[in-house]
Amino acid sequence: MSNEPAANPCLPSQPKLHHVGFVVASIQQSAPSFAESVGGTWDGKIIFDPVQKVCVSFLQGANGNHPMIELVEPGGRDSPVSRFLERGGGLHHLCYEVDDLESHLAFCKSVKNIVIRPPVPAVAFGGRRIAWAISRKRLLMEFLERYATKQ
Repeated sequence: MSNEPAANPCLPSQPKLHHVGFVVASIQQSAPSFAESVGGTWDGKIIFDPVQKVCVSFLQGANGNHPMIELVEPGGRDSPVSRFLERGGGLHHLCYEVDDLESHLAFCKSVKNIVIRPPVPAVAFGGRRIAWAISRKRLLMEFLERYATKQ
């Protein structure tokens, strides 16, 4: 029996922080002051995603290379973020862009993260798929495939 530590699982590719998600009661009311507070811009676009049951909008920081901020508003009473908003809303998740979604989810499982939503197409990302996982320390992570899968 060896006393050597087990090898750390290797990431299949280098994930890139794409955006930070915040749950708000109203994107329309929150976005201007949110953008101002981070020195960013808001283009006014609000996207409804019927699969996720949310409305989303993105704020761009002063530097276009930095991660965006996603404002998330419940798209109805049965929205998965409604209960989070009832508890006050706020910082909700980190989203990482990855080259191979399935390989990255396998990595998540290997480090004992729980995949809570398998890949689904996302309206806000032109049909690129997203999936959700939660870490043992309760960090909610969204994973966005870098390139759309070929159908």
